[in-house]
Amino acid sequence: MPPEATAPADDQHSTRGAYVTEGESFDRDMTYIDDRITRDGRDGWPVEGGRYRLIAARACPWANRTLIARRLLGLEDALSVGMPGPTHDKRSWTFDLDEGGVDPVLGYERLQQAYFARFADYPRGITVPAIVDVPSRAVVTNDFQQITLDLAAEWTAHHREGAPDLYPVAQREEIDALNRWMLHRVNNGVYKVGFAGSQDAYETEYRALWSALDELEERLGRSRYLMGASLTEADVRLFPTLIRFDPVYHGHFKANRQTLASMPNLWNYTKDLFTTPGFGDTVDFSQIKRHYYYVHEDINPTQVVPLGPDLGPLLEGHDRDRFETDTWGPEGSAPPPPLASEVVDPAHTPLHVTGR
Repeated sequence: MPPEATAPADDQHSTRGAYVTEGESFDRDMTYIDDRITRDGRDGWPVEGGRYRLIAARACPWANRTLIARRLLGLEDALSVGMPGPTHDKRSWTFDLDEGGVDPVLGYERLQQAYFARFADYPRGITVPAIVDVPSRAVVTNDFQQITLDLAAEWTAHHREGAPDLYPVAQREEIDALNRWMLHRVNNGVYKVGFAGSQDAYETEYRALWSALDELEERLGRSRYLMGASLTEADVRLFPTLIRFDPVYHGHFKANRQTLASMPNLWNYTKDLFTTPGFGDTVDFSQIKRHYYYVHEDINPTQVVPLGPDLGPLLEGHDRDRFETDTWGPEGSAPPPPLASEVVDPAHTPLHVTGR
């Protein structure tokens, strides 16, 4: 049975979906179920291989982080994954990609059912990523900020041989500071631009976003990855935003000062990570575009999904090997190919999704 818990309190932002409120700035509800799965089980949830199921839609950038971390760390056998389809309604993400529209492990049609199994009157939005306790079929946590940190630091007994240290102790303070800055200025910054409810709010957030991207462009002119020669949690957090930028945020969210492809360091960094095992092989462009352009009816009322842009250049060469490189860290190695059941549909990859 899950530990006794109190659902997060409700407030005026009880609907977690991203919607435009006329005349207002976008304010993301950041109150999540903050239980943690740890080695010592301090919250009542001990790390146990096979006990939990990660629910992570490929369309969602916050969930994409967890899929990348799980791949890099080699947690596929210890932590199963369920993947909802790319669209949802105001109630919940649904398992419409699975046979019969039902998650084969949990037996649920909607992720909402896992939340209600723990909190009968859960008052907030039903979000991914979420980790569900399989025996009780009840949600444990949807705290996307903490989940990947715990996968890196608490699930070490289940890491693959050669797993990178994504959250090295000596760099944690700097990684945490960079992650906080990126969350507000970039990861959520694109949403602040896209869902601004007034011209003034839009222009303020637009300038803040591009100022942050300019800072990252400069930073990535000094090292291969955000923290130096090796991959860390910071790269796991930035990549899902960058890979969605030109297909979605540039046009759909009006973040259109220029394309990412016109920024040499950010674009080559994105291409580098896209072709790095564990990153690009988690990305499904068809699901990403369908999610944003179909679900956000207040921004795109026709729900027409664009055919472009041409994503083939993601597979072209990059210049990042000019920097000192130790991608996987001391004694680390690249992850093996994804499980056959988790391979992205080839029709949803760059060479096919734009008709090349």
